[in-house]
Formats: sequence, structure tokens, C-alpha cells
Amino acid sequence: MNKTTTTGIFKEPVTSRVMLRTLSLDGDGQADLKNHGGIYKAAYAYSFENYDYWKRELGQADFTFGQFGENFTVEGMLDDTFALVISFAWGPRSSR
Repeated sequence: MNKTTTTGIFKEPVTSRVMLRTLSLDGDGQADLKNHGGIYKAAYAYSFENYDYWKRELGQADFTFGQFGENFTVEGMLDDTFALVISFAWGPRSSR
């Protein structure tokens, strides 16, 4: 079966700031707008700690951040510590 599929899963780390907007992350493509992107699905975070599991499971050690399609690779946010996340804030807090 020959079938062409469009995907936005392939990500590469960036060193500069990227703006997270209401519907998407600047520079991030989403091929399936029914299930990805939009006001409640603008970005995907994946725990750095999960990489160790996949290294063992797949016998592969050369993973790079973004390997699993995540927009943010985070540390200390394990799958079993939260089930649903409404919002996150990154960056310095402004004081009043």
C-alpha cells in the first residue's frame, strides 16, 4: 500500500525564544488540525525522564529532544504526577 501522510511530528531543538500563541507555537507545523493545535492543544510537553525508559525499551541511546514530537521537553514533570494540565507559565514573573 502506497500512501503519503503529512505530519508535523518531526521536531528539532532550538536555542532561541519561541512565542507560544493561543493556537500554536511559532514555527511549529500541525498537519492534523482536528486533533492537534488550537486553543486547547497548542503545544505538547514531554518529560525528559521518559527518555530513559525509551532508551532501555528500544535499545537506542541517540535520542534528541523533540524526538517524540514534543514542543517542550520538561524535567521533573512525570506522567504519574499529573493527569490534566490547564496552563503553564514559563519565564520571569513580573512584579507589581
